[in-house]
Amino acid sequence: MKKTSILLAILFTVVAFGQQQQKNTVTVTGEGTVYVVPDKVLIKARIEHSGDSPAEVKRQNDEVVNNIFEYLESQDIPSENIRSEYINLNKDYDYNLKEHKYSANQAISIQLDDLKKYEDIMSGLLGSGLNRIDGVQFQTSRKEELKSEARRQAMLNSKKKANELAQALDQSIGSAVSISETESNGFQPVARMMEMKNDSGSGGQTIAPGEMEITVKVNVSFELGSSGK
Repeated sequence: MKKTSILLAILFTVVAFGQQQQKNTVTVTGEGTVYVVPDKVLIKARIEHSGDSPAEVKRQNDEVVNNIFEYLESQDIPSENIRSEYINLNKDYDYNLKEHKYSANQAISIQLDDLKKYEDIMSGLLGSGLNRIDGVQFQTSRKEELKSEARRQAMLNSKKKANELAQALDQSIGSAVSISETESNGFQPVARMMEMKNDSGSGGQTIAPGEMEITVKVNVSFELGSSGK
């Protein structure tokens, strides 16, 4: 019985101490966004052929893929920047003609570390037999630097919000007691990403990358005190 009383006394002391240590806080979400002109590009492409013979369509596809790889090597594109995404050989049925056709396709991604090479490389790819472009993604070599700056801005934004909330109640904020990063949207385009050539074939610029943005959000809890603190 005596041991039970001692344990209860300790428990009540711990609970009381915890309640005394609990602080009033204000919790806000801060957001930071930075902008950058991209300097790299990822090309998502595909080679496709169709016909009556599976062996023939695969041969045609393999020939073009080999031509593309040789061309990219001649342009000093590192092998680690070229990746085969998938290779398919399909048997399709044409219900109108009531006959089977075969299609072969291979998807590849090509990373260009210098955006200025895009026009020449794309022209060479098309000349090598590339017949489908699935997308162009702009990137930057300053990714980590930009994320750090976005986080810094998010923290400053959270402090500004917390101050505004506290001052409206004639109070002040103290030190941050908890911080968590809740969201990072990666790089997003804020301008038109791609502009195709006109039908006249007059040439000229085929992309307008504009700027890209990265946004980071953080949740921060600050100590809340009186205005005279």
